[in-house]
Amino acid sequence: MTIIEAKYEAQKLAFAPFYFQAMICLKEFGILPLIAKKRKGIKLSEIAQELSISDYGIGVLLEAAACVNIVDYIDKDTVKLTKVGYLINSDTMTNINIDLVNDVCYEGIKHLGKSIKTGKPEGLKEFGDWPTLYEGLAQFPEKVKKSWLEFDHYYSDDAFPNALKIVFKEKPKYLFDIGGNTGKWALQCCDYDPDVRIKILDLPGQLNMAKANAKAKNLQHRIDFHQINLLDEFQKIPQGADAVWMSQFLDCFSLDEILQILKNVHQAVDQNANIYIMEPFIDNQKFEAASYCLVATSLYFTTMANGNSKMYSIDVMKDLVEKAGLKVVESFELIGNSYQTILKCKKAIS
Repeated sequence: MTIIEAKYEAQKLAFAPFYFQAMICLKEFGILPLIAKKRKGIKLSEIAQELSISDYGIGVLLEAAACVNIVDYIDKDTVKLTKVGYLINSDTMTNINIDLVNDVCYEGIKHLGKSIKTGKPEGLKEFGDWPTLYEGLAQFPEKVKKSWLEFDHYYSDDAFPNALKIVFKEKPKYLFDIGGNTGKWALQCCDYDPDVRIKILDLPGQLNMAKANAKAKNLQHRIDFHQINLLDEFQKIPQGADAVWMSQFLDCFSLDEILQILKNVHQAVDQNANIYIMEPFIDNQKFEAASYCLVATSLYFTTMANGNSKMYSIDVMKDLVEKAGLKVVESFELIGNSYQTILKCKKAIS
């Protein structure tokens, strides 16, 4: 890279928030969908007239869009979408990430520096006064909560069909879903195996959402709910599980907290129980874009979620498993078309 090229890269970072908000306007005003319909190009005056936006407004937004390769100018008055533009307009993953950043993180990320110094999610104060995001999630504004839940679910949903085959190959009768959130995994387990019973362990707000979803499916008789704060070392996971499931859960905690949780799991299970940890590990991805997104997600954890967790590497997680008195007996890497790896663990024989 020449110094000229390097300077350009530096300016991209300097002005990134401006271009991000220009992109939000292009989406929310309906400009991108309109251009997408006109594959051969559309005149700026036509966009302005159809959407009742001034020529000036359309002009500054599309000049910005051209700078970041969202649109191409066919001539000085006509634009069309690039491949990047089409992805921003219609790609599910891209839009879920955009909504997380804009709705959940944008105001809070300016507190990143303070969060680094205090080890607390200082940006969360933009929404309320909670120790972590998880205590406050159920009380978030609906749009914010929707964007967070869609982000959380997206990266696990593609893995669930293959994950069900892996977990139910052992035919568990009683499965503990730790950090079960809205109960999405639990409901799919009930659909997959008519005999399995589930216990969801989580905070009160999440349990209330899970209870409502279980009731809507008439599954209250098969799903139990156990309120627990796993950061409280005196609150123990109950015994009796054939299988323990943790999906995108442990990345919500610091190294010391993960070790504490895994030790809590250790005391709750016997030698026959299987423990499944599903995570998108930074160093175990097919595509550079996935690792890029996961590293950025660590900054979300720092500023908005809890101040001390991140996305981890697979070796770090395996090391914590061993320190907790467990052992990885099998790995299922990047199951299906997902970003997820499942570590199947058991209680180590002492």
